[in-house]
Amino acid sequence: MLLKTSNYSNNLWSNAWRKFCRDRLAILGLSMLTLIILAIVIGPLFYQVPIDAIDFNRASTPPSWDHPFGTNDLGQDQLARVLFGGRISLTVGITAMAVAIFLGTAIGAIAGFYGGVIDILLMRLTDLFLSLPQLPLLLLVVYLFRDTIKAIAGPELGIFILVVIVIGGLNWMSVARLVRANVLKLREMEFTIAAIALGASPQRLILIHFLPNVLSVIIVSATLAVGNGIITESTLSFLGLGFPPDVPTWGQMLFQAKDYLTWAPHMALFPGLAIFLTVLSINYIGDGLRDALDPKTHR
Repeated sequence: MLLKTSNYSNNLWSNAWRKFCRDRLAILGLSMLTLIILAIVIGPLFYQVPIDAIDFNRASTPPSWDHPFGTNDLGQDQLARVLFGGRISLTVGITAMAVAIFLGTAIGAIAGFYGGVIDILLMRLTDLFLSLPQLPLLLLVVYLFRDTIKAIAGPELGIFILVVIVIGGLNWMSVARLVRANVLKLREMEFTIAAIALGASPQRLILIHFLPNVLSVIIVSATLAVGNGIITESTLSFLGLGFPPDVPTWGQMLFQAKDYLTWAPHMALFPGLAIFLTVLSINYIGDGLRDALDPKTHR
């Protein structure tokens, strides 16, 4: 029986991968994202230009052979800063996604499994968070607590922790609703009744029987949450409430470039293009995974 279950699971994932590979936009997104990740991870090993080297003689110069992405208002190389900032922006997006997926999965699974008063309370909490204006609340929380967290963990790590917690803590609601709906359906199936009859504990039911069956929903939500995290961090940095000015995230670079758009548009072009291509590729991957993992989708 175990062998049959394992073979069925392998066939399910292999079929999903074949469907994913037939989606041209998904493959395009995967290729773009792979190139971007390789560039920000491996690129600095080959392009060893300091990100903080100031040269006022080359301030705001357009792209050239010496500086392929040009320089900013301090003469700092834009390509080196885009590569370095990509590491931070992607790390923020992935970590914020992990926070959102953990909260949403836990709340949705508990609400769907136990039902009753617990379900009502958790879903009303979800509705409360959904009704809050996200961006104003995000700005308010960061503004109120950034000095405190900086004093505790330092200016860079403190802002990173605060941004990740706030972004993840305000984006778990859709995951919770999706997981809850699937758990409610799984709770009434025969294998769940059989597992309960054999003495399976609630924790075992949720972790062993339910979560693997909602994994496709979680994967798709996680993929899209990364792009949302990158955009939100860029928004905070653009509004001056993100990382310190000496930390070149993509959003921080856009914030510094806003006063130079008329005579140095390249300062905003390349970090903006990096955000656009990264989020677009992630969304293409998310759409492809959603179609590939949906058993009702046939192409």
